[in-house]
Amino acid sequence: MVIYVADGTKNLTQIASEYGVPPSVVASDNGLSVSSPLARGQALVIRFPRELYTVKSGDTLFSVAARYGTNLNALYRNNPFLKGRPELREGDLLAVSFETNQSFSFPLGGYAYPYISDDLLGTVLPFMNLFIPFTYGISLEGTLLPLDDERLLSFARMYGVPAYMHLSTLTAGDVFDVSVAETVLSSAEKQDELITQVLQNMRQKGYVGLDIDFEFLGKQNSGSYAEFISRARNRLNAEGFPVIVALAPKTSDDQKGELYEGHDYALIGEAADFVLLMTYEWGYTYGPPLAISPVPSVRRVIEYALTRIQPQKIYLGISNYGYDWTLPYEKGVSPPAPSLSTEEAFTLALQTGAQIEYDTEAEAPFFVYQRDGVQHEVWFEDARSIEAKLSLVPEYGLYGALYWNLMRSNVSNLSLIASLIKGK
Repeated sequence: MVIYVADGTKNLTQIASEYGVPPSVVASDNGLSVSSPLARGQALVIRFPRELYTVKSGDTLFSVAARYGTNLNALYRNNPFLKGRPELREGDLLAVSFETNQSFSFPLGGYAYPYISDDLLGTVLPFMNLFIPFTYGISLEGTLLPLDDERLLSFARMYGVPAYMHLSTLTAGDVFDVSVAETVLSSAEKQDELITQVLQNMRQKGYVGLDIDFEFLGKQNSGSYAEFISRARNRLNAEGFPVIVALAPKTSDDQKGELYEGHDYALIGEAADFVLLMTYEWGYTYGPPLAISPVPSVRRVIEYALTRIQPQKIYLGISNYGYDWTLPYEKGVSPPAPSLSTEEAFTLALQTGAQIEYDTEAEAPFFVYQRDGVQHEVWFEDARSIEAKLSLVPEYGLYGALYWNLMRSNVSNLSLIASLIKGK
């Protein structure tokens, strides 16, 4: 696998020819058509097929898998254009296998809201080792609020991906409610009842673990939150269910702010089976233009975490989105920056004639463009930046990585995953 950065002088067919790869394979691996124009600075993942097969009349994906001694998920990973579906057309060129070193081996997963499309869900799940529908809430009385997760769980079963239940204090207004958290944390009886409801739901729906995410708790709730995690883990572990806890991206014990002070790394690291470092949102919708997950900042969070938590307990958070800021940025005055996907960022750069640059310190792509007399600055993720972050998992001996989130199409990222990480 190589990552090729387009400079505007060659089209996709010419690039594919340069590497001796069929153009349809390069297009599939990057979510493009063979005729798709490329933005200047657009990163393409080039994989090298070892074995190709041209679909004939009467072939099915099952018969192709049987012919080559492989399985459907492997074929889906090798052919993203299938979007996780078994339907074939005569003449389709399938990549049966690729030349790859797949030097990494660790669990990889991600989050999705119930409204994710069938096509996107089918495309991403063959690449995942765990899947987390987002999110079950908690009422003001401390009882479990439902989630419309049946379709997501059905898809997860179809692709053989274990699902974790997600529990948070997020409200319908997309705000983490401290009063809800304090209702639960202030009463051992309410904690026991909530955990009982969680366990009933997990058994009924086939979840294999629990992911807990209470945010903006403040220092006053940090101890009781860790105690709740410990109580939940004891109950769930007794039935074979592990517990993951999401952690704000701290770099010291005494980092100020309600988001950070509510998460005691040492206490939660001891209480939970695993933790997720939410290593993203340095660049965020209300802030100045910045890389979403600059690698030096991510490293500082990891290195602090390792002083408080065993590395084999840590999942690294991987951002899968970007933001489009208007300039000049003025705190409290500038409009919120809308989010966009990697593929939307490439399209925007192409439409506006922008040159995509790459910040080698932050390890992140960005570009500047003008529209209707207004200047914009966009930071996002591409194959280069995601490879830089995924590489941190083996470098620091961490357990795995979780994407926030799987809601935005990023096919080149999936091809990168297949090239770097051994499939299930």
